[in-house]
Amino acid sequence: MSRAFILLLDSFGLGALPDADKYGDTGANTFGHIAEWAAKEGKPMSLPNLERLGLAAAAHKASGEWAAGFDQRDGFTGAWGVAREQSTGKDTQSGHWEIAGVPVLFDWGYFPKTVPSFPQELTDKLQELTGVPGWLGNCHASGTTIINELGDEHVASGKPILYTSADSVLQIAAHEEHFGLDRLYEVCEAAYELVKPYNIGRVIARPFVGANGDYKRTSNRHDYAVPPTAPTLLDHVKEAGGEVIALGKISDIFAAQGVTRLVKGPDNMALFDRLLEVADEAPAKSLSFVNFVDFDMHFGHRRDVAGYSNALHELDARLPEFMAKLKDGDLVVITADHGCDPTAPGSDHTREHIPMIFFGPNVKAQELPTASTFSDIGATLASHLGVQPLSNGTALL
Repeated sequence: MSRAFILLLDSFGLGALPDADKYGDTGANTFGHIAEWAAKEGKPMSLPNLERLGLAAAAHKASGEWAAGFDQRDGFTGAWGVAREQSTGKDTQSGHWEIAGVPVLFDWGYFPKTVPSFPQELTDKLQELTGVPGWLGNCHASGTTIINELGDEHVASGKPILYTSADSVLQIAAHEEHFGLDRLYEVCEAAYELVKPYNIGRVIARPFVGANGDYKRTSNRHDYAVPPTAPTLLDHVKEAGGEVIALGKISDIFAAQGVTRLVKGPDNMALFDRLLEVADEAPAKSLSFVNFVDFDMHFGHRRDVAGYSNALHELDARLPEFMAKLKDGDLVVITADHGCDPTAPGSDHTREHIPMIFFGPNVKAQELPTASTFSDIGATLASHLGVQPLSNGTALL
């Protein structure tokens, strides 16, 4: 029985790529800097399950340094290594698509770090089409922060909150009850059509609930994304008759292309619960792909080092539950899509190596060569599942 699982820790970078200086990310190291902070706080990190699989050794391979508190040099149970990004960006879509065999070799459009960030002709046309009374925000921002800052004014005025980031994205936040979830989706659908001339990768609906400055985003987020420019690993598995189970925001990132089943969850641990259920029932020749978004959304972008550290400990502690459900022939990879160093200035992603940690009942423990493209991950899984080879990437196992 051959099954494949991708456990993607959103933004869990292991050290700056050789071209990081071009992105303003010289010295970025998401994992290394979290570990350094924890050691200085007198609370060194302990991730025994990830370390046993080869995490710390992979991080050393990427950065040339051992993360503070991590020094396991042998006795690994996984096949471990790191990958470098071939795509020209450091955004969500580019990272995910490249893992699945389709690197982004063109430049997305981006909105500038000005106030306002969006062209007036765009916001005027969107207002005309949707009938909203106006816009709040219209800037680069962390979503959780801007919602709490402008949520009261939004509820009072009915004006949606409009913002962007270093990703190729336009995000619209609105209160599920006061503004209406369906209405928010309608506004985002109109925006998706309007941003096409700007070569924007995604429009994201960001619904939230709450009151009086205390607001929380809900799991009813929806991404309106440009579909991949070529068939991905997901398409190859589906076309071969396999099931493709997308957990979290995976389906949105791939514009539902190649997905046969969608599974949602409000946070990392809820998604881990759903992953355990999937591990029980996923059939042979299936691909299960989960994105643990909290690392990026709640901790990386918000530069919350303590929160990021705690979330890593939570996931590490639960890994044995998942491992116990693996069957003969299963192959799992733990990876990421980019970095988001919570000690770096600003709130943007960082251009970093990503982990490639493969494990399963039949995986031989070994050091893997540094991959020149994230697509080596997808190529390895395609080979394992016996589906059509990807157009990019080389199988590593």
